[in-house]
Amino acid sequence: DVSIARDWGLTVQLYYLRREGDGGFGDTQALEAFARSAGERGAAAIAISPVHAMFASDPSRYSPYSPSSRLFLNALYAAPGAILGERAVRTAIEETGLADELRRLESLTLVDWPAAAAAKWILYRSLYSAFIGSEHPLHEDFNSFRHAGGEALENHCRFEALRDESEKLGISDNWHEWPDAFKNPRSAAIDQFAAEHGEQIGFHAFAQWLIARGLERAQTAARSSGMKIGLIGDLAVGADGAGSQAWSRQDELLSALTVGAPPDILNRSGQSWGISAFSPTGLKRNGFRAFIEMLRANFAHAGGLRIDHVMGLQRLWVVPLGSPPSDGAYLNYPLDDMLRLLCLESWRHKAVVLGEDLGTVPEGLHDKLSEREILGMRVLLFEQDNAQFKPIIKWSDDALATTSTHDLPTLTGWLSELDIEWNKTLGHIDANTEQDWRAARERERQGLRTALRQNYGMHDSSDSDLIDGSIRYLGHTRAPLVLLPIEDALGIEEQANLPGTIDSHPNWRRRLPGDSAALLDHPDAARRLEILAAARQQARERDQ
Repeated sequence: DVSIARDWGLTVQLYYLRREGDGGFGDTQALEAFARSAGERGAAAIAISPVHAMFASDPSRYSPYSPSSRLFLNALYAAPGAILGERAVRTAIEETGLADELRRLESLTLVDWPAAAAAKWILYRSLYSAFIGSEHPLHEDFNSFRHAGGEALENHCRFEALRDESEKLGISDNWHEWPDAFKNPRSAAIDQFAAEHGEQIGFHAFAQWLIARGLERAQTAARSSGMKIGLIGDLAVGADGAGSQAWSRQDELLSALTVGAPPDILNRSGQSWGISAFSPTGLKRNGFRAFIEMLRANFAHAGGLRIDHVMGLQRLWVVPLGSPPSDGAYLNYPLDDMLRLLCLESWRHKAVVLGEDLGTVPEGLHDKLSEREILGMRVLLFEQDNAQFKPIIKWSDDALATTSTHDLPTLTGWLSELDIEWNKTLGHIDANTEQDWRAARERERQGLRTALRQNYGMHDSSDSDLIDGSIRYLGHTRAPLVLLPIEDALGIEEQANLPGTIDSHPNWRRRLPGDSAALLDHPDAARRLEILAAARQQARERDQ
């Protein structure tokens, strides 16, 4: 029962991880090794970045929170050698002449998504040709996977094949601009296209099979290493309106609207995230089919699920395409129905649910989540009032605790004011704002020092000591689950994503130093995991 366990785990961006032969970004085989290492140290869970399906024909789009579909997976994260055997991969690399390019990509500090994705798709196509042209013992498993995927998988693969052939067909990449016959997934024209491009559609199914089986292996490795939960997946708040899910479920998604946030004190113009939302009436009209299938797909390979922007189950700020965010309005959803379905699928899959409830939360939502044992989220950097950090005993017992998130500075970056420096360099703040921000940060740093001194007698502490103390501090809270970002375990300064930037900051491209299997052997990580495990044990004993 995670509600009383006082457990702990780690969070990691999947592409962060390294292993020899990964081709330039992390994959499920690197995740397997990382999971075993974390499990051996007593972790109950590893929360990973979203692995939703992206656009295979456009590798320049790699933000994990703007997927093509939340029903299927990003096949680039597959480790084909773990499924098909390393000999098959070596042969394919030799036949395609990719060896030098793959080594170059693996040596980079930042992920080169377009080049790395292009190389991996070439490798996959070579593997697929060999697979279908042989008596491979896994043919039956692949065929079973396609059959189980049914119409939804077939539609996704047809969509990918249509985009592959868009130039030959004389159509754009955006299905909204396709001829009427192609806009309808069930049209005779689409069936004819499928009949003529069966091998290409089969290739995309093959890629989905590889990543699905790879995630299954990673979850098995996590649970086998002793983890109570294992992998915690991340469900993005929406999908691209021009993507596979919007095309195949047009009656249930509002692809002409984009989700965002209204103007507030932090974003005076509001925000537009470029992703589509479910249609409340469409969901009801179709018996919540699209919502249920999405939940099942995301629970399939995990022991838990983080719901990004969980407030979206109650309401979303939606904006007409092409309009400024200030022209949007709140769209209300059948919250109670959606929560019941979420709880049912959680129970069926024996999985925990975490709700990212940071920001403006509608009145009453916290209570509804708590009643259903859906854990909220509390972040150390936010749990303060005018630089007075919340006492350990006052932390919520129905929310997970964490030091930071992918959209916030790491603890090292926060202490060094790197986030302020980035915003200054990019021209996001003026000199007065910078001065005010730095002054406020100094007060907050002193507030954290005060909290740690009062609890642990820490004096004249270095930044490394402050991170150690902060981790101990979270471990002693009443939070049922503490998730420690791998960046803070290692003391890394840079953050994964800087909101408000696209190309000016290397979002979703950073990699961790060292092989994933040995990351937690780093002296800083090893010490901090010991600190966290001990603090969690003390919290259990205190609460008994």
